[in-house]
Amino acid sequence: MTQRHYFLQHVAQTSKAPIAIEIARAEGCRLWDVNGKSYLDLIAGISVANTGHRHPKILAAIEKQLQNYMHVMVYGELIESPQVHYARALVQNLPSNLNSVYFTNSGAEAVEGAMKLAKRFTGRTNIASFDKSYHGSTQGALSLMGDEYWRNAFRPLLPGISHLEYDSVPDLDLITPETACVVMEPVQAERGVVIPSLTWINAVQKRCKETGALLILDEIQTGFGRTGSLWAFEQLGFVPDILLLGKALGGGLPLGAFISDINIMKVLTENPVLGHITTFGGHPICCAAGLAGLELLIEEKLVDHVEEKAQIFRKLLVHPRIKSVRSKGLLIAVEFSGFEENKAIIDACIEKGVFSDWFLFAPHCLRIAPPLNISAEEISEACNVILACLS
Repeated sequence: MTQRHYFLQHVAQTSKAPIAIEIARAEGCRLWDVNGKSYLDLIAGISVANTGHRHPKILAAIEKQLQNYMHVMVYGELIESPQVHYARALVQNLPSNLNSVYFTNSGAEAVEGAMKLAKRFTGRTNIASFDKSYHGSTQGALSLMGDEYWRNAFRPLLPGISHLEYDSVPDLDLITPETACVVMEPVQAERGVVIPSLTWINAVQKRCKETGALLILDEIQTGFGRTGSLWAFEQLGFVPDILLLGKALGGGLPLGAFISDINIMKVLTENPVLGHITTFGGHPICCAAGLAGLELLIEEKLVDHVEEKAQIFRKLLVHPRIKSVRSKGLLIAVEFSGFEENKAIIDACIEKGVFSDWFLFAPHCLRIAPPLNISAEEISEACNVILACLS
């Protein structure tokens, strides 16, 4: 029997047609399969490997922490220096009201924690989110998800959720004094990189202030330089009440977080005590890796070059079959006429050694979200393969 057989038999499957390439190793912006074939990675584990795969500085941080300890106690009970160092580094690179970090295992768990925090702090139960937004697949996060196709099979979900049209000012009237929070993405990634107007962004912020609803910003996919600034909200002129992080947060290891002001966050400590709890959240190895990743982004000024690299993609990806190229930094959607065409192009690219995928709510769009340290030469290589597949 082959590894593929055991993979299909014993690893729970999420679709009938997994990509099913058996990966042997990864380094920088490349993957290698068990046959030695190389793939240029254009999706970085879905915006996880922002500093590339197996960066030496991240490996060194992991190895150093391994010599000290791994898991010792549930999150929040003992002082574990990797958590403290990383939380401090995060808040030093955030506005002053985002000063208290709650580490989780994943972005979806950060969403769940933030929903509880907002309900507990405001004393309200209603929540607003937006159509075609993705926030995770757990029950609460799925309740927020902006697509009935994905929600319907798992009903009943959380009550009191309003799904508003993204970038629609009139829909904001559905945010009321009964709304605990508004959960939004600064860019709708899974819709195929849809960028809202600043007019609408300002209107959302204004409506939240009028009604007392907390504004929760989901930067799980856009954070850590992906859009051309360390945090996407820096380009939008506002600061959220609660910030959600994940994916690149762990430097390639599983880690999520929700971040708020300490005066908001402290409501989780009493009535009841342990209002939110996790065993492995903020695992010391993950925090050590994440801190090394954040330091790399800053020290190597990777974020400073994101937009110029995005411009190379936009300049080269010109073809009659390409309907549009939407980009917010190195979060890029290449639009084709439909899913069948896009899937055929993705498969052809993989065959030629360029690894990509599609978007959950935009299956007609090819996803490009490479490590931020991808070189100009690697960008040209990727684009040449894509264009060759189109021809």
